[in-house]
Amino acid sequence: QVQLTESGGGLVQAGGSLRLSCTASGRTSSRYGMGWFRQAPGKEREFVAAIDWSGSTNYVDSVKGRFTISRDKSKNTVYLQMTSLKPEDTAVYYCASQTYGTTWYPTARPRYNYWGQGTQVTVSS
Repeated sequence: QVQLTESGGGLVQAGGSLRLSCTASGRTSSRYGMGWFRQAPGKEREFVAAIDWSGSTNYVDSVKGRFTISRDKSKNTVYLQMTSLKPEDTAVYYCASQTYGTTWYPTARPRYNYWGQGTQVTVSS
């Protein structure tokens, strides 16, 4: 079993920045990717960003150039640096981990095995 613990959410004004962290503990596999998803009230949970074991990254178009995902393998931690935040970025942000063999599915929510509890990000206008 793997536990994911997020931190770093909060309230920020438009144009501001936040950094989210997600630490994995428990029985982590030797090869896994990490992703960030978000869910706004009344909307589906959507993909935001992901990073695979080798460090390759994927982003949804709406955050490209503003958000950066990174990971520290020694700490089993993934980060989401968010800059130039907009009110439409307001959501609960979830991190998730995906164990994979040869094929990595960064945007496929059902492929992720474990999820964190979520952290609220609110961007005021």
